Amino acid sequence: MLKIGLTGGIGSGKSTVAKYFAKLKAPVIDADEIVHKLLEPKTSAYKKIISHFGKTFLTSRKLINKKKLRDVIFSNNKERLWLEKLLHPRTIAQMQGYAKKIHAPYCIMVIPLLFETKLPIKVDRRLVIDCPKKTQINRIRSRDHAGIKQIQNIIKTQASR
Repeated sequence: MLKIGLTGGIGSGKSTVAKYFAKLKAPVIDADEIVHKLLEPKTSAYKKIISHFGKTFLTSRKLINKKKLRDVIFSNNKERLWLEKLLHPRTIAQMQGYAKKIHAPYCIMVIPLLFETKLPIKVDRRLVIDCPKKTQINRIRSRDHAGIKQIQNIIKTQASR
């Protein structure tokens, strides 16, 4: 099976492109969706994150406060690397497991950090989604209600154009 790694910076349009492929009935495996599941209560990753960062990182509903987590990891490289070390192996294992179950000529693997990290995941082709930086910033501000400083910190951790 041909594995196509769909990648690009935050706010570049990866999710929109992945939805187009899904509408065409292409199998899509999305790393971000897997991470969201890994952060659900009672998972081992959830427990390790709360143990590491503390219960102040929980919302009133006992969910991980993703905004607070993002604020810390994109302003503190050491914490970002700790979180990546925790989540990346789990994410890759699940992506590879899902890929093995697909019986199609190809699949789309949405991997935002395909180039930035040395992930041990093999793709046969890479599809890079990009857009003008101004568009990227506007999308992130609109979607995540993030401040410009945080957006710049996130963009700095990603591959340069």
